[in-house]
Amino acid sequence: MERTGDLLNVVDVEATCWEGAPPPGAVSEIIEIGLTVVDLATGRRVGRHRVLVRPARSAVSAFCTELTGLTQAEVDTGLGFAEACRLLAAEHRAGERPWASWGDYDRHQFTRQCGATRTAYPFGRRHTNAKAVFTEAYGLRRRPGMAQALQVAGLPLEGRHHRGEDDAWNIAALVLALDARGAWPRAE
Repeated sequence: MERTGDLLNVVDVEATCWEGAPPPGAVSEIIEIGLTVVDLATGRRVGRHRVLVRPARSAVSAFCTELTGLTQAEVDTGLGFAEACRLLAAEHRAGERPWASWGDYDRHQFTRQCGATRTAYPFGRRHTNAKAVFTEAYGLRRRPGMAQALQVAGLPLEGRHHRGEDDAWNIAALVLALDARGAWPRAE
């Protein structure tokens, strides 16, 4: 049985993006949700998940494909946003487990998109900004990007940067490194 605070969902999203301003009428929408489950009690990453999300009000630009590797054809096979949120709640206990992301972008993107689409927010209130925790734990003056943080921590970058599934996996490694240092905040 899962004990409160033992399992943590580490989430990273990729969203439609453009080199400059979005085309008229387009908005940034989540196209991939990466989720790694971390067992803080054992110090292991115990689940690795990827949810593709089909955008409704924008398209994947060439810039976005170059950055993430995701194509319009690939995300067209994904779930609708509301369905993806229901999946997070049902299969990954997103509303019950604490969760973390690198910075606040992911949390804000979910908040914005849920509000715009009148979709139930899938997560609970226990969110930790892993970038802020890392910055404080390592005594840094500036908050580093995930790839730079991996270098500081002496950890390898696994997979493709700017790919939700891979980034969540790498952020989870940083969370475990922080926990090993006694710097990760634990739920009581």
